[in-house]
Amino acid sequence: MKPYAYAGGTAVVTGAGSGIGEALSSALADRGSHLVLVDQHTDRLDRVAAALRARHPGLDVVTVVADLADHDATVALGVRLAAEHPGTTLLVNNAGATVGGELAELTLAELDRVLEVDLRAVISLTHGLLPVLLAHPGAHVVVVSSIFGIFAAPGQVPYVTAKFGVRGFAEALRHELAGRVGVTVVHPGGVATRIAADAAVGAGTDGAAFDVTRERVSRLLRITPDAAAAAILRGVERRRGRVLIGWTTARLPDLLVRTLPGTYGRVLEVFAGSRLDPR
Repeated sequence: MKPYAYAGGTAVVTGAGSGIGEALSSALADRGSHLVLVDQHTDRLDRVAAALRARHPGLDVVTVVADLADHDATVALGVRLAAEHPGTTLLVNNAGATVGGELAELTLAELDRVLEVDLRAVISLTHGLLPVLLAHPGAHVVVVSSIFGIFAAPGQVPYVTAKFGVRGFAEALRHELAGRVGVTVVHPGGVATRIAADAAVGAGTDGAAFDVTRERVSRLLRITPDAAAAAILRGVERRRGRVLIGWTTARLPDLLVRTLPGTYGRVLEVFAGSRLDPR
């Protein structure tokens, strides 16, 4: 496939109100893409959109407030976006949620919410927009997984399950759409987003202990969202199937898993106690 062309296309970005989603939206606007920004936080979304409209008055910047944990509403959103934005050439599935706690400490509702946002919403929105993307040869889909889509960390069973799931979804879809629509799966590690601050705490989890872990993990988030966005968009333009972000927090763990697929958990014991996504 030819390199992806940003200028003049329309990009749908979920989780656009902060972090990687906000940085991607800004970088896409700089490259001439019209934008449909999706987030559940109205205030964050309005702030991002206002800044982009002021900086790029010639671009269309549409905002959509949506809770991707609502399955039926998300399915309807995919159909709606396809109908209202037939010029869509790029879908960035970036929104994510996590909950801290071991499986025995979580309710099924807490587990299901993470699976809904991080896995099912990705599938639903991609499915809804796929006819539009297929109508534009050379369109592209981005799925933001995590380094936890490569190695399985304790204390994050719902998140790991979802991120392994979207990795498989993206890889299978890439093979299925080869030559028609590009697909990139992204594995960020150590990116300074709100994932730690916004993480929910399981109903049976020790909140005080979790706060200590939250603070410790937050100190590992050193890659800027702008740097992450730049890496993702380079990967999209070059039609890369996979983008790893962060040497010590992504590339090294990836190498570890490939080298010790059945026993890498012993190495991870050094970092025992971490219960948050280092995205």
